[in-house]
Amino acid sequence: MSDPMQFLTDTTKSLPATVPFVGPEALERQLGIRFKARIGANESTFGPSPQVLEAMAKAAVDSWAYGDPEQFELKEALAHHHGVKPENIAVGEGIDGLLGLTVQLTVVPGDKVVTSAGAYPTFNYHVNVHGGELSFVPYLDDREDPQALLIRTRDIRPKLLYFANPDNPTGSWHQAEEVTRLMDEIPEETLLILDEAYSDLAPHGSLPPLEPLRPNVLRYRTFSKAYGMAGVRVGYVIGQAGLISQFDKVRNHFGVSRMAQAGAIAALNDQAFLHETVAAIHNARETLNNIARDAGLLPLPSATNFVAIDCGRDGAYARALLQAVLRQGVFIRMPGIAPLDRMIRVTVGKPDEMEMFRAALKAALQEVE
Repeated sequence: MSDPMQFLTDTTKSLPATVPFVGPEALERQLGIRFKARIGANESTFGPSPQVLEAMAKAAVDSWAYGDPEQFELKEALAHHHGVKPENIAVGEGIDGLLGLTVQLTVVPGDKVVTSAGAYPTFNYHVNVHGGELSFVPYLDDREDPQALLIRTRDIRPKLLYFANPDNPTGSWHQAEEVTRLMDEIPEETLLILDEAYSDLAPHGSLPPLEPLRPNVLRYRTFSKAYGMAGVRVGYVIGQAGLISQFDKVRNHFGVSRMAQAGAIAALNDQAFLHETVAAIHNARETLNNIARDAGLLPLPSATNFVAIDCGRDGAYARALLQAVLRQGVFIRMPGIAPLDRMIRVTVGKPDEMEMFRAALKAALQEVE
């Protein structure tokens, strides 16, 4: 009998059978419970605009038909929103899908890729699949370190450099001047992957202007966070037209559904709802900060819809606390790389969800002491 593994590449066979994140549904099956509060995946429990729901419901009637493979109307709307041209935008199945396409377009086995140790793991997942060699730079004071990333990049001249602003998993951010310096000073043969998933929540002065578009910078944004559309899977990348056009060579042309395109356009058209949601997230973040402080823990400053909470001990203690919170029926997560793994990470939510976390945290702290 032939071996089915013979069909796989050597790189594929060398990879562990794992995924970057274990979903809350899988945890519910493992634990035999249903979560009362789902505040671990940085989804917005405030949900999408009613206009989005209406547009998607209307589009659902025509779901027998594929969505526009060129995403013409959505690109036009995004270009108008950001003051760029439609040819400067590629749309995909969330930032995760676009990161996968980017690595597919750029990385061959042996190519070096620089990122921060503990930064968004899905990017690393794609690099590993294509045989890239990851070079990790440690965080500095619980923030990605642009100066150290720049030094490493100048030293090894990688194909890609990944940097997020604001950052996941700590929620930190850098001022626009620092990010601009990174863009200005990286080698021209290195492509900067600038993940701006939380850009709609970023503090004033932290996002560099989109113009001028640079030949070695791609900027990734999404409808999954502040717009409350994580389950819809629609994101986009902004860059120079020549580079953006390459996504057409590898993307799934029917991957962004008719409903997703209609919903994203409606979301852009309801900026009032976005502003209300951002205000609600800011308020909930303060509530979450107070819950952490009341429990004797230290919340880190955050420019996102989550708060990283320093548990004050080591990773083993934070993992024990995490598991105890899960057993209380509240889904949260934690960073996986030391020293960030001394923290738990909690998505902000509605008042009742924050109170559920308060009670779960109190019980969990009593359990692990």
